Amino acid sequence: MQPQFLHDMRKEYAKRTLDENDVDRDPVAQFKIWWDEAVRSEIEEVNAMTLATVNEDGMPDARTVLLKVFDHTGFVFFTNYNSRKSQQLTHNPNCCLLFHWKELERQVRIYGLAEQISTQESIEYFNSRPEGSKIGAWASPQSMIVAGKAWLEETFNYYKERFSHGVIAKPPHWGGYRVQPMRFEFWQGRPNRMHDRIQFTQAGEGHWKIERLAP
Repeated sequence: MQPQFLHDMRKEYAKRTLDENDVDRDPVAQFKIWWDEAVRSEIEEVNAMTLATVNEDGMPDARTVLLKVFDHTGFVFFTNYNSRKSQQLTHNPNCCLLFHWKELERQVRIYGLAEQISTQESIEYFNSRPEGSKIGAWASPQSMIVAGKAWLEETFNYYKERFSHGVIAKPPHWGGYRVQPMRFEFWQGRPNRMHDRIQFTQAGEGHWKIERLAP
């Protein structure tokens, strides 16, 4: 295969600016400002975020998950506790979240520590899910090698029949993680690749140091 040169694939960013004197002094509040603008922009799956972790060999790993809750205690997503990402977070809770809202020429990176949320919180969210998603949580041994698609379909149908006449309870191996942030970076695309990058670093409880980074 011949090399695919992508030299001419460029985009000039010029929609907004970001200044360290104008941002909210609280990074969660600043995230909420950008979040609300992204929601109003009707971006598809605005809550999609890349979760980056590290395995036991020091190899980075990343995948897209969905943000379900955020406030000053952290950013919450849900998964199978036996999955590859969960095993990695058990070994090393350091992780990074990345939001890319290309329509607004913005990115947000959040660095922090992940910990499992309470069982009650997980139950409350699980009960709000569609029936098919509930069954899928039981049927899928996430990240494991399986015999094939037919096996997955059979397993799904097994649990669908099992729960056809009763409440679908939360599986014991399923629940949420809360990423407690220690550092934020807000990125706003600008012309000539002179992008705005504002970093918030935790400087004591409730206090954040705000700095500009070179693009």
